[in-house]
Amino acid sequence: MTKLTEKSGTRPPWIGLAAAAWVQMSAGNGSTFPLYSAALKSVLGFKQQQVTILGVACDLGENMGIISGYASNKLPPWTMLLIGASSCFLGYGVLWLSISETVHGLPFWLLFIALVIATNSSSWFGTAALVTNMRNFPMTRGTVSGLLKGYIGISGAAYTVLFSLLLHHSASNLLLFLTVGIPVLCLAVMYFVRPCIPATGVDMSEPMYFAFLLATSILFAGYLVVVTVLSEVYALPSILRYGFVAVMVLLLLSPLAIPVKMTLFRSDGKSSLPGSSDNLAKAEGEATQEEPLLTPSTSASNLGSLFDDDVSDMEILLAEGEGAVKKKRKPRRGEDFKFGQVFVKADFWLLWFSYFLGMGSGITVSNNLAQIGFAFGIKDTTILLCIFSFFNFIGRLTSGAISEHFVKSRTLPRTIWMAAAQLLMVFTFLLFALAIDHTIYIATALIAIGMGFQFLSVSTISELFGLRHFGINFNFILLGNPIGATIFSSLLAAYIYDKEADKQGNMTCVGPECFRVTFLVLAGVCGFGTLLTVILTMRIRPVYQALYASGSFRLQPQSTGH
Repeated sequence: MTKLTEKSGTRPPWIGLAAAAWVQMSAGNGSTFPLYSAALKSVLGFKQQQVTILGVACDLGENMGIISGYASNKLPPWTMLLIGASSCFLGYGVLWLSISETVHGLPFWLLFIALVIATNSSSWFGTAALVTNMRNFPMTRGTVSGLLKGYIGISGAAYTVLFSLLLHHSASNLLLFLTVGIPVLCLAVMYFVRPCIPATGVDMSEPMYFAFLLATSILFAGYLVVVTVLSEVYALPSILRYGFVAVMVLLLLSPLAIPVKMTLFRSDGKSSLPGSSDNLAKAEGEATQEEPLLTPSTSASNLGSLFDDDVSDMEILLAEGEGAVKKKRKPRRGEDFKFGQVFVKADFWLLWFSYFLGMGSGITVSNNLAQIGFAFGIKDTTILLCIFSFFNFIGRLTSGAISEHFVKSRTLPRTIWMAAAQLLMVFTFLLFALAIDHTIYIATALIAIGMGFQFLSVSTISELFGLRHFGINFNFILLGNPIGATIFSSLLAAYIYDKEADKQGNMTCVGPECFRVTFLVLAGVCGFGTLLTVILTMRIRPVYQALYASGSFRLQPQSTGH
């Protein structure tokens, strides 16, 4: 495997994490589909099933990350961000030409492909930011994953604020911003998203830093909700609208306070623990005095110092012939798995189907949220979309923090929280189906939280199958999104919606009957997903007990079976 040419930085990785927040906001561009989906129907004259198929294209592009996952071990992050920016410019550019009626008569298949290309930028952005920072912070991967995925979740609310305050509710203006604004933003921060060597020892200030990031991100999310409600209820003057957007930008810059503080107020608040790199190097030095080498899979690779590549097969064979190493063996859970190796693991497929059923059912609500709101009698669904985005952010953020606490204090697998969230989604779908007055806002919030918890699969796959090939492994898990959208949203929800609309003699369906059967089916789907997730949790509990013995991540490979 070819080594990366980019050297890893020696500076603390906090500035890269701050830049990654902006990249993740850009990676949430797929969440804007509900903001311009109505224009697809009105300007281009599409039916709901056609709009839903374009929604599937959005999910397909956003989660088709196999190539970007593979590239994460081959290309430096800045190259991946450049590819994402190019995809964004080309894909959204075609959609803007169509919606703005600059070009007339573009075929449906071309718009489908353009949307796939446009939203595939999310995969390149997200993979570059997430893989780089998971490796830069290997000991707090749950918190980092939850934080970065949270920024993607709240990005929908940020785009809604821009849509309302600056873009005058214009789908054409929004698509132009996505075409030009996002590439410019990513080009501006790409230099700062790069690998850094994880610090030796433990920085005693690190929990405080992460608490600050969590607090400011929650403040940012709450601010977006308040601004969205104010902008929808009141006619705000121009100066106030610009002021609100300026504050939003300042809150997004708040993660920079950490590297600024570290630069101005340097401290040596670090201590060596049994799992630190200092002690690890000392232990490895002592081990080399007694025996030549142990195995090609070193504990450093488990920690996440992944900038050196695999030893070639020829080198392994030569070393074996000289008696330097033992015969190469298959990895065990908790060690580094290649993509082909995870493919034959039952735990991998249990995790895949758990995510597919939980997220696939939730994405059906997300893709059809505007139409669900209209069916329930809500004329302006902007606030509904903002509520969904806010609580999806809360789900992603809190799932990372909660699971990180219990995985280290009780060695509880993160998947137990996925199962609890799926069970919550079962009852929420039943609440949707009952269509009780004014419960749509509560149901939307609960579904969004449940969906946010499903992203615990990202941290889980890094713990079960390692960080070396994490990029391609977790991107394959994310394929559950477009597959679920195709089956549950396009083939089920859109078909039933158009059938009910035909009965009413309208293009737009009104009333709870539009989605009632869909909600009942999705409740059953989530129920089955809950069962699979519970089975997975029981299977991997011994792995977590081995990995997180004594309340900290163990560096040595664990003999926990296959």
